[in-house]
Order: sequence, then C-alpha cells, then structure tokens
Amino acid sequence: MTEPITIVVKLFAAYQEAYQVDQLTWQFPANSPVSCVLDRCLAEHPQLQNWRDLTRFGINLEFVSPQTLLQDGDEVVLIPPVSGG
Repeated sequence: MTEPITIVVKLFAAYQEAYQVDQLTWQFPANSPVSCVLDRCLAEHPQLQNWRDLTRFGINLEFVSPQTLLQDGDEVVLIPPVSGG
C-alpha cells in the first residue's frame, strides 16, 4: 500500500468564506486527481455545489484539467469565477 500524499489547498472567494481560512492542508491517496479536492470541499460544504461546474483548478501556479494527478507537496488552488469593477 502506498503512503498518502499531502497537499496545500489555497482557498478564495466562496471557498474561503465557507471554510473561514485561506488555506488547508489535506491528505489524499496517491494517484488522486485534483478533482478530488473539489469533491471533498462539496462533501464538507454542500452549499458550494453551485460552483462545481464553474470552478477551475490550478496546481503549483498552472491551470490544469480536473483529471491531473496530485503529487505530494502540491499547492492546489480552486478558482471560482470572480467579477471585478
């Protein structure tokens, strides 16, 4: 059995409001896709469900697809749509 990996999740906008912190440290099984991060957020905070199809993923300052595999030590960003003025 492989060891779990540890990642840092940076939170913005609705995600930060839901968790009331700007980052989390989570563990996942090796070979987990980045979409598992969003799945966990939605399981813990169902009110974020509206953001499921609108959220983009970033790993280590690069946009990635939801199927991108996480690596130990990755910094993950969930990027909901934002508007400015």
